[in-house]
Amino acid sequence: MIFSTLEHILTHISFSVVSIVITIHFLTLFLLVDEVVGLYDSSEKGMIVTFFCITGLLVTRWIYSGHFPLSDLYESLIFLSWGFSLIHMVYYFKKRKNDLSAITAPSVIFTQGFATSGLLTKMHQSAILAPALQSQWLMMHVSMMVLGYAALLCGSLLSVALLVITFRKAIKIIGKNNNLLNQSFSFGEIQYMNERSNVLLNTYFLSSKNFYRYQLTQQLDRWSYRIISLGFIFLTIGILSGAVWANEAWGSYWNWDPKETWAFITWTVFAIYLHTRTNKNLEGVNSALVASMGFLIIWICYFGVNLLGIGLHSYGSFTLTSN
Repeated sequence: MIFSTLEHILTHISFSVVSIVITIHFLTLFLLVDEVVGLYDSSEKGMIVTFFCITGLLVTRWIYSGHFPLSDLYESLIFLSWGFSLIHMVYYFKKRKNDLSAITAPSVIFTQGFATSGLLTKMHQSAILAPALQSQWLMMHVSMMVLGYAALLCGSLLSVALLVITFRKAIKIIGKNNNLLNQSFSFGEIQYMNERSNVLLNTYFLSSKNFYRYQLTQQLDRWSYRIISLGFIFLTIGILSGAVWANEAWGSYWNWDPKETWAFITWTVFAIYLHTRTNKNLEGVNSALVASMGFLIIWICYFGVNLLGIGLHSYGSFTLTSN
């Protein structure tokens, strides 16, 4: 009873704190109010509090359940939100300034919000492990997979942000060119306007605003590559350890059930992403497109397959309930 109450309290504290963090980011990023810029440090402290609350939640559930808290979808979602906050913490203590909270904070509140929603109420109470999960491989395999998902999702979202910034800039330039073409001028006037347009575009590209945008896209590309590389390592370890566990439990290293198949597809997509990064001509927008496609595939692998409730991994599924 005490552990259950403590878990409930920690869940609400972490959810409330990360909600405040997101509110602060909306104020500082969208309203651009100088008076609230000083709240940046408060948002970072909020993410630290969130990390320790989720850590305490997992430890508490581990103690009173008697097994590592990764036995069902609810526990894996909480662990996924912990993975997002862990990535944030690593970058924060490494650089003392972290812009990843624009990605990690919404990810934490989304995963934790869904985990604590009424859809997974039946999973909130810890139950006895299914026979297939009563193995020492549970911690190794599932933790590596979920940490891999967390890193790959963060890296993919950074790639999505890179694409949004890049295509938004391209649309603005195309819009300016269309405005010039829609006007009727004489040939001499058109030639003059084209020359003037080229000068303005060159000035635009050399402007401080555009230079900042260029630096931002390069930074997003670097962050995305590093985080996805880390997630790919976790995913590879998770798949290999799962194959060993499957051989012990079911007598076969690979069975091509829906979860395994989509895990392999996910691994292949991000292997392609890492391959494109080795080619200078394909890095940037091209590799970001691959990572963005991987974002959708991860959710199909992690969450979508659980809706089917079939296959050897059906213990991670759930059914929609109504009040």
